[in-house]
Amino acid sequence: MVNGVLFTGGWAKTGLYYEVVERIFKKILKKNDAGDHFPLYAICLGFELLTMIINKDQNILKSFNATDQASTLQFIENTQIEGIVFQRYTSFQLYLHIDFDAIEINRQYGISPERFEDNQNLTSFFKILTTSADEDNKVYISTVHAHSYPMTAFQWHPEKNAFEWGLSMIPHSEDAVQVTKHVANHLVSEARKSLNRPPARLVLNNLIYNYNPTYCGKAGKGYDEVYIFT
Repeated sequence: MVNGVLFTGGWAKTGLYYEVVERIFKKILKKNDAGDHFPLYAICLGFELLTMIINKDQNILKSFNATDQASTLQFIENTQIEGIVFQRYTSFQLYLHIDFDAIEINRQYGISPERFEDNQNLTSFFKILTTSADEDNKVYISTVHAHSYPMTAFQWHPEKNAFEWGLSMIPHSEDAVQVTKHVANHLVSEARKSLNRPPARLVLNNLIYNYNPTYCGKAGKGYDEVYIFT
């Protein structure tokens, strides 16, 4: 039934959630090693969990002042964008990322480029694509991509530009919404390479459209719609 995985944002860094994420991550590695192209996106908390799991250290992250912040991406010099999420961007959209607040960041934890580069476990698995600066001008890594796997981790929120309207600092310009579309389309294009082909009826029975979301935007918490399972 599954052609790819998305680790979402959130707060749960320990306990059962951490253990489940670790098991899923190991299964993704195994599927790719066996020849099935199986992509992973990790956003915000997902980024943090991957760094902790790969490094086998839950204290690898440090505090940053980047809560509810519109920001930019600074691309690492000589970054090759072919075959990765940024390949879909026009030159103008890349320029917007660099010089305008086209992304939303909402994290208190991250990892600096220096701390990352000093860590053999992380550098052997990921390459740094972009960095960003927090409100105190401290630089942290904002996007990484795996060397040998179809995995991208974001310490920013590509999804919120198009779908979350409860917080005023989230960019909603046409170009900012295009950011969401490009990131989503890249994951879908990667998932299409998966070898898994479930029966059509099984797919229909498990689509998210079988469930009704609840509107929560008036609360101003940043989540316009949520799914409540009881």
